Amino acid sequence: MQNSNLALRSVPSLPPATDTTHDDSALALGDVSAERIAALHGWLLAAAKPGDNAARVDALRALEEVKAACVAVQAQVLIELQDDALRAAREHAADPSGHHDSAGRQIPVTVRSAEREATASAAQQAARALRLSPNRTRTLLGAARVWHEEMPHTLAALRAGRLSEERALLLVKETACLTLEDRRQIDADLCADPDTLRGVGTRRLVGLITDRANQIDPAALVKRAAKATSERCVTIRPAPDTMSYVTALLPVAQGVQVYAALKLVAESARYTGGDERSTGQIMADTLVERVTGQEHAADVPVTVNLVVSDAALLGGGHEPALILDATGAGHGTIPAAIARNLTAGALDLGAAWLRTVYATTQGDLIGATSKRRLFADGLADLLRIRDQGICRTSWCDAPIRHLDHIQPAANGGDTSLANGQGLCAACNQAKEAPGWRSAPGTDPATRRHVVVTTTPTGHTYRSVAPQPPTPAHPKYSNRVAWFDQYAA
Repeated sequence: MQNSNLALRSVPSLPPATDTTHDDSALALGDVSAERIAALHGWLLAAAKPGDNAARVDALRALEEVKAACVAVQAQVLIELQDDALRAAREHAADPSGHHDSAGRQIPVTVRSAEREATASAAQQAARALRLSPNRTRTLLGAARVWHEEMPHTLAALRAGRLSEERALLLVKETACLTLEDRRQIDADLCADPDTLRGVGTRRLVGLITDRANQIDPAALVKRAAKATSERCVTIRPAPDTMSYVTALLPVAQGVQVYAALKLVAESARYTGGDERSTGQIMADTLVERVTGQEHAADVPVTVNLVVSDAALLGGGHEPALILDATGAGHGTIPAAIARNLTAGALDLGAAWLRTVYATTQGDLIGATSKRRLFADGLADLLRIRDQGICRTSWCDAPIRHLDHIQPAANGGDTSLANGQGLCAACNQAKEAPGWRSAPGTDPATRRHVVVTTTPTGHTYRSVAPQPPTPAHPKYSNRVAWFDQYAA
């Protein structure tokens, strides 16, 4: 109890635990500042917790309402951040005296391009503050705009804690195909009365939105289905235990056909051919064989880049190997034993080439041997290896698409490993907005490459290059192997 009392005394200006949602006197409590929120955070963690189960249940409910209210406040702050950035961008575009390149030549800037840069810049700053990917942050920013401008009842329910963030986002997503008037109608029908959604789960909520939209504008749902068909795609992402998810987004009829065909082959193989593989294994292998045209799933000659330490590759070490595809995008790690098996199989096929990548004793990459001859893309390959195929922006998990000059070439930045970083397209474009600065360096703690980014608000963020596989003899010049497996 002593710690709790100290925590309470340290934040004497905290509001009492009462509902101030509709109380104008709450304005007297002061601004929502980072310091006051940090004090509340500390109090929540340090204060004594409920002593009986009934009080614990009440506390869980109250905490969930506070969590939803925090989302609503974050949405308001996001909008204000974007609005201020847009206002500054319009003023900047209207002043022709401020647009010149390094040679002093005037550069025309349109309001639209300035607004686009400002929106990207605001989203990037918010992403770093929220510790989310820029893509997820843009989703939240768009939803925040809709809640405030088009769905006031949804926003009120979120502020009161009756709606979770997930369900408030669903209301935005599932009504996106409707006109503004129809969206506001569904907002009022489902969220104006607190009793309407009482006890309604997520699946039922989607059903209610769909049913109501179908009554109001069935043609919009048909149009939405057609748009969804145009967005069919195939994606890949890493899975635990050296696996990967290859996902196909297909129209429902095609998806059912694909699944049924694979299921039929699997059941036929198991019950008529005595195949010892499980149904799921046969379906997966059949998918690989039919897509690639290979006779056996395990024989697919694809390009796989492994980044593995010399000890793991040659000396029986256990350091995991990194997986990069042919484009340099990262796909996680695999155990050393599996990396050795892949290497051996590729060597048997005569479809392998081994490079040596040199690093400092702390693990910062400094050079590499040629893949075959002196190709111009050697530096680009090394950048992708160092950054392990993942965008260097903090909390962004997107694959590398652009190789960026940290200090722009137009400002004298050289084309070197130290002045380069791998970024996704969105992060690379956002850093070109006014007010962003980046500088390369060496992290004092790890001695690896670091990029220090300063945002327009003056906040700084450090991105340290990932640790490469550990070499067998760290006291010597470090070496890791980059193993390219090519089609024979």
